Amino acid sequence: MKLRMFAVAGILLALPLVALLAEDKKPTKEPDVIFVPTPQVVVDKMLELAEVKKDDVVYDLGCGNGIIVVTAAKKYGCKAIGFDIDPERIKESNENVKNNKVENLVQIKQEDIFKLDLSKANVVTLYLLPELNVRLIPQLEKLKPGSRIVSHDFDMKGVKPKKVVTVNSPGPDGREHTVYLWVTPLEKEKP
Repeated sequence: MKLRMFAVAGILLALPLVALLAEDKKPTKEPDVIFVPTPQVVVDKMLELAEVKKDDVVYDLGCGNGIIVVTAAKKYGCKAIGFDIDPERIKESNENVKNNKVENLVQIKQEDIFKLDLSKANVVTLYLLPELNVRLIPQLEKLKPGSRIVSHDFDMKGVKPKKVVTVNSPGPDGREHTVYLWVTPLEKEKP
C-alpha cells in the first residue's frame, strides 16, 4: 500500500515538470512568416555580399532550416547563431548543424527576434517580409559601425541599401532572387 502511495505521489509531483517541458516545445508566439527555404546559391551570395570573415559573428533572424548559419560556419569558419520561434524549425536546424559537424561554431536558439539584443553580431541575415524588416530597424541601428545586414528578396523601407544584386536559382523554379546589403550606420532614404 505504501509503495503504491509513493508511486502515485511521484507521478503527481512529476506532472508539473512534464507539463513545463511540453510547454518548452511550443512556440512562445506564432511565427510571423511561413518557412520558405533559401536556395544554396542565394545563401552563398548573401554571405559573399556581406564579406563574412572568420572573426565575424553571424546572426540569422528566422533561421528556418539553419542553412545560412551552417554555410557561414563551414565556408568561413566563423561563429553563427540562428534564431527562430518555431520548435519544428529549431529541431530541423539543430539536425542540420549536427549533420554538418559545426556544433563548435553554431548555436540555434528559440527566441522572438523582435526582442533580441543584436549587439554581438557583425553580420545579420534576413528572409522576412518588408514590414518585419522595418520593425527590426531600431535593433539594427544598435549594431556596431561597419556591421552588415543582408536580406533575401525583401527591402527595408526608409533605409537605403549599399548594394542590390540579383541571383538566378538553378532547377525547375529557376526564379530570380534579390539580395540587399546594408552597412551600419544605416543610411536613411530621403523622403
